[in-house]
Amino acid sequence: MPDEAIGTSARRAGAAETSPGISTPGITRPDPGVVARLRAIGTATISGELNRLGVRSAAITGPVPRTPGATVAGPALTLQCLPKREDLALADEYADPERSLHRHVLYHARPGDVVVVDARGDLESGIFGEMMLTYFAAQGGVGVVVDGCIRDFGSASRLGIGLWLRGTTPNFHSQTALMPHAVNVPVACGGTTVVPGDVVVADDDGAVVVPIALAEAVAERAEEHLEWEEFSRTRLAAGGDLRRYYPLTEAARPEYEAWRRSRAEQQQGAQRAEQREERR
Repeated sequence: MPDEAIGTSARRAGAAETSPGISTPGITRPDPGVVARLRAIGTATISGELNRLGVRSAAITGPVPRTPGATVAGPALTLQCLPKREDLALADEYADPERSLHRHVLYHARPGDVVVVDARGDLESGIFGEMMLTYFAAQGGVGVVVDGCIRDFGSASRLGIGLWLRGTTPNFHSQTALMPHAVNVPVACGGTTVVPGDVVVADDDGAVVVPIALAEAVAERAEEHLEWEEFSRTRLAAGGDLRRYYPLTEAARPEYEAWRRSRAEQQQGAQRAEQREERR
């Protein structure tokens, strides 16, 4: 059964038989409109708003941006790794490959998804390489956050997906200290709990995790925050007083409200002009 996108009436996707005899759970996907709004906001503002909503720190610590300028937001597909035990892990990279669960998290990929990997901070195991990430990109995946390493970084970085990593290595996934253990279960990535389906937003500051139940509230609060910051930025750039404009003080609020009204009128005028042009 394939994973399905959902709207406000969330429901859990069932398990999918990702290979004959192997089933792994699907995820609940958030409203794509909310995801798009979060992507436009950015991680710094989201982190602050989550803190004000009671989530002390939503930032994933350790993985850093390796594809400068990339900004992604999408539901989390999760992969959990454990310390390798030789009687449970494959010794050969290509022996019975469908037993390797790092493949199976990618089989759930849909357009806009982000894979989050609990690789225990390990710097010797390349969880994914170019070939598997090529597959992920072709399914519409947009980003990968690994508390550990990938390999084939040079080629992988040119696939058009965002990469947030602790490092890189020539080794394959189970060559040294790790083995993939579970797909789409809650994981700890960089000291932060990630539940399958949570919205992961990542940019040049790093990656943050928005709990799916808070996504709408975070988007609403963060959009309001961005608006007053835009106003304050214009005033600060013109030489305004930092103490007055950042954060926005009550003394500056009437000025801000007038700016909002003026901007709304300008936007409405521009829309009417566009409509007149379309009717010609």
